[in-house]
This record gives sequence, C-alpha cells and structure tokens, in this order.
Amino acid sequence: MDNSETVAAGNTDAWQDDVGPRLEAAILGLLAARADTATICPSDAARTVAPDNWRPLMDEARGAAGRLVASGDVDITQRGEVVDLSSVRGPIRIRRRR
Repeated sequence: MDNSETVAAGNTDAWQDDVGPRLEAAILGLLAARADTATICPSDAARTVAPDNWRPLMDEARGAAGRLVASGDVDITQRGEVVDLSSVRGPIRIRRRR
C-alpha cells in the first residue's frame, strides 16, 4: 500500500509522523529538477507525497517550506518578491535561495 492509499484508507498515524520530512524532500527534489530560477507551489510537493489526497497536506507543505527557509535552502515569494511566511496570506511560491 503506498502513502496515498494509506491516507485514503484512514491509516494515517505512521504516515503522518514522517510527512514533514517527506514534504521537505519533495520540495527540494522538485526544485532540483527545474531551472535555477524556477518556483514551485506548495501544492506541487503535496501532490508528490500524496497524489490522490494532497489537499489535507497543504498546511503541512507550507510548514515544510518554512522549515526550509529557516535552514537557508529556499525563499518564499509572493508576486515575485521574497516574503516572510509567518505574515503572508494567500498563494505563495517556493524557490531556491539565491
């Protein structure tokens, strides 16, 4: 059973324990596969981790992005400008730190 099947079946305890690191890895992997200037949406990472049940992971995906900002790996942008995730509302994008 893959992770999306585990979530769909309601057996999420063990899977949720590692969802943060999985989302962080998905963010870094997606960015590594794109041009240096490319951005991704947090939903791209959530879809990578749970293709059939990604919407419940959106808050955790934003949290994973925040942890990667703190570690110096990525920036969060909105309308092309770097923003502070703790004070921003609405759609964001994630890019490699420049």
